[in-house]
Amino acid sequence: MRERAFDLALWLLLCVPVLLRSDPNDGGSWTEVVVGVALLGGCVAVSRRWPPVPIAVMVAVSLSSTLELFTASYTLALVAFGYLAGRRQERTRAALWLFGAVAVAGLLLTTVTHTSLGQWFTLLLTLALAVVAPWLIGRYVRQYDRLVRSGWELADRMEREQEAVADRERLRERSRIAGDMHDSLGHDLALIAVRAGALEVDPGLGPAQQHAAGELRRAAADATARLRDIIGVLREDDAGAPTTPAGETVEELAARARASGLDVTLAPTPVPTLPGMSGLALHRVVQEGLTNAAKHAPGAAVSVAVTPDPASVRVRVVSGPGTAEAPLPSGGTGLVGLDERVRLAGGALTHRVTGDGGFVLEAVLPRNPPAPLPAAPTSARELDRARREVRKGLARAIWIPLALLVALGLLMAGVALWTQHQSYLEPEDYARMRVGQSLAELTEDLPDHPLDGPPQRTPAEPPGMDECRYYRSTMLAAIPVYRLCFVDGHLAGKAEVP
Repeated sequence: MRERAFDLALWLLLCVPVLLRSDPNDGGSWTEVVVGVALLGGCVAVSRRWPPVPIAVMVAVSLSSTLELFTASYTLALVAFGYLAGRRQERTRAALWLFGAVAVAGLLLTTVTHTSLGQWFTLLLTLALAVVAPWLIGRYVRQYDRLVRSGWELADRMEREQEAVADRERLRERSRIAGDMHDSLGHDLALIAVRAGALEVDPGLGPAQQHAAGELRRAAADATARLRDIIGVLREDDAGAPTTPAGETVEELAARARASGLDVTLAPTPVPTLPGMSGLALHRVVQEGLTNAAKHAPGAAVSVAVTPDPASVRVRVVSGPGTAEAPLPSGGTGLVGLDERVRLAGGALTHRVTGDGGFVLEAVLPRNPPAPLPAAPTSARELDRARREVRKGLARAIWIPLALLVALGLLMAGVALWTQHQSYLEPEDYARMRVGQSLAELTEDLPDHPLDGPPQRTPAEPPGMDECRYYRSTMLAAIPVYRLCFVDGHLAGKAEVP
């Protein structure tokens, strides 16, 4: 319904110039009005399915009126259909072939009708301004809509992919947390089983108490086995056994890294302890910072600072620029998992590169219950790329028509100079001409082509002359001109007319 309303409004708008210029009261006829209105209605009807057809029809109608292509009745239609063709057409080959055919047809008509090339240049200029320029604008609008739409689609897809990667890393980190639970709970259950086993063989207890202790020992062993099986399912196939001792403190972690050759400074010591998830997250932040320093900045000094306050503990790991030429590559997922670990503990993680090429990893871990989850990130980078593509398309849409206009202007100037040179009579040759000389004697001094006729508002020709020819007296000015009049093939008069 909306498309039909738009087509009807477009048809009524394009009919207005036809009605104004073809009115019988203004020298037109009702036949021209009926034909023009009918043609415009047909062009609007087929413009959606075959966009180049209305342009070809309007060009044909305009050329039937004037070789310059510019008509008051149909120029608005040329502009409108040119824009709609660029807006609606997917491929550009048909439109480019049409533009070239119009230019060639205009040149052929100019040659057949023996008119000046100036009309053909006017046709090219009208074609460029009334058809090609709106077509390019339509192409830009189409490209803009497509880029914006594809940019949003790409941003949405990238956001979903980033969320999938983040979810995978969160699940992986949660499996690591489950491994930590296995280490700690398995150790506690093993201690319970050992103590229950001791009670089971204690001679000071009765048979009922020894049997209960045996049941407790077997239950602890079964719980340990079930815990090991569950954690084995959660662990990734390619994940190896844990290499970090269970219950390792931050001081032991720093000492182990220092023993492996890493220059680590830890302050203060002893490190404040945190209960539960916050303590595990503190250990993981320091571990990730030391691992990143060993990977990406070999030989750099690393400082670890743990600053407690009543509500939280701030841990900061700073590594300087490395001295090795080829640091190890990284998948870039360690920080995602670490961020999930800190987030589940209710803290916040930040990281950045320093001005000298070092790296800072900082986390704030609360002593209280976890805080609400942060919002998911957006794909601002992809949206910015789409906007840059749109700006490039806008630049192309502006510079292409400008380049075409400049090229057309240079071509017109070159042809104009060439045609002027063909009708330019040298002042020295004009001065040597004498009345009474035959046309054959003057052929060597005359230019190849005279002007098509006298310039406007020139004096009347002398009476009794068979023929008068006009030649340019200057290259860049239309007046004054030289007039040579002949009688019976002989020069009968010469004059410079203003």
